[in-house]
Amino acid sequence: MNIDIPEGRDPIEYVWGEMVPGIGPAAANFSMSVYAHTTLGLREFEAARLRIAQLNGCVFCLDWRTERDGEKVEDGFLDAVAEWRTTDAFDDRTRLAAEYAERYALDHHGLDDEFWARMTACYSQVEIVELSMSIGSWLAFGRLNHVLGLDAMCMLPKR
Repeated sequence: MNIDIPEGRDPIEYVWGEMVPGIGPAAANFSMSVYAHTTLGLREFEAARLRIAQLNGCVFCLDWRTERDGEKVEDGFLDAVAEWRTTDAFDDRTRLAAEYAERYALDHHGLDDEFWARMTACYSQVEIVELSMSIGSWLAFGRLNHVLGLDAMCMLPKR
């Protein structure tokens, strides 16, 4: 871990809640909002989230699977996300969500007219904004947890 945590304290609660009380709780609320208020389908949501987790290297995020109404993505979904370009496990929306997440994280200047034409053919404007905000949250907070060494201890609060 790259941050000193007082003895007996929960690292996540300490860093996200106490170290920066004007920022941490607000960031945690935003992070949880993308799960609590999403309108995106589970597969495209998880494809984007897991692609960011792969790029960030966040241990917890890679192990986590979002559950909705008792359903999670199938075993092997994480591997399919890594192979989003060629997998036959994805429909167009799911593949595009993984692509968007990767390009958002690694080549946001390269999101050209051809890409946006494909996005607007598959996603509404509202869905694009929601997916963009979700990806931004996962990119920032998964990377933060990994960089600070918190990802091995991270637990999302119960909804």
